[in-house]
Amino acid sequence: MTDVLILGGTGWLSGRIARAWVEAGASVTCLARGGRPAPEGAALVVGDRDSADAYDAVAGREWDEVVDVSSNPAHVAAALEAVGARTAHWTYISSVSVYARADVVGGDEQVETLEPTGPGEPSDYGRDKAAAEASVRAVAGDRAAIVRPGLIVGPGDPTDRFGYWVSRFALAGDEPVLVPDASGASAQVIDVDDLAAFAVHLGRERWSGIVNAVGDVHLLVDVLELARTAAGHTGEVVVEPADELIAHGVAHWAGPKSLPLWLPDDMPGFMTWRNEGFRGAGGTLRPLAETVDRTLADERARGLDRERRAGLTRADELAILGALA
Repeated sequence: MTDVLILGGTGWLSGRIARAWVEAGASVTCLARGGRPAPEGAALVVGDRDSADAYDAVAGREWDEVVDVSSNPAHVAAALEAVGARTAHWTYISSVSVYARADVVGGDEQVETLEPTGPGEPSDYGRDKAAAEASVRAVAGDRAAIVRPGLIVGPGDPTDRFGYWVSRFALAGDEPVLVPDASGASAQVIDVDDLAAFAVHLGRERWSGIVNAVGDVHLLVDVLELARTAAGHTGEVVVEPADELIAHGVAHWAGPKSLPLWLPDDMPGFMTWRNEGFRGAGGTLRPLAETVDRTLADERARGLDRERRAGLTRADELAILGALA
């Protein structure tokens, strides 16, 4: 039986990877702080990665596979020091945020990356991921797969970005919905379970190298229309230009009072990464419509009018629509 150590395994992405490995028949151990349970069928070892003894309970074993999703370079380096030499294959889930250019349309894994975060420097997500990648390459070398996902979406997404749209169209019903004028803008996502399945595949094959794990490129307007159709929205779609939205305090991309997935004009390449490497390494993608349907079901279960980490509240949206009328 394959012995797999998931560093984490109780969060959203790491938990889906742990579950996928369990379903593949592996013996799965999750190392986490213990605030949440491990997936059914996986063992939980409690450990705080900020502590010097975090890996004591797992460092004396041989591992067929280790999976790490952390964006903390110190955590990644410490894990490699503790168990790297006793691990046959290491999968590190990085991010396309390591790339230094967001203006390169159709970029691949050869696009230059950010300078890694140095000791004592302030945290920066992309640079932190680059620093973690450097540690993985230094210790695991050709035993490592470095996976760079784009926007990860699907059921349980804690960021509330992708789910905002299908949720909002469903909540609005026959009332208006505010959308950005995003003519020509792209959207690119990967379903969390497609990414989890890919991580398992790489581990089983002991694939090594660097690969972008991204979906196909779509026009953002087409993605919004797909979400609207799935939600059964029949109201007006109010399209407003960037200057009007910004004047009313609407932000790009994510966070409170934003229109998720909407990017500034100076980032035309951020959601246009090539995925030939992903497919060539054995990655598969479900239809985007299936991901939208899965997301809608999850949003309904969690509550269409719940407090969200990204997007406009319905009250804010209606106030802006009233001001624009």
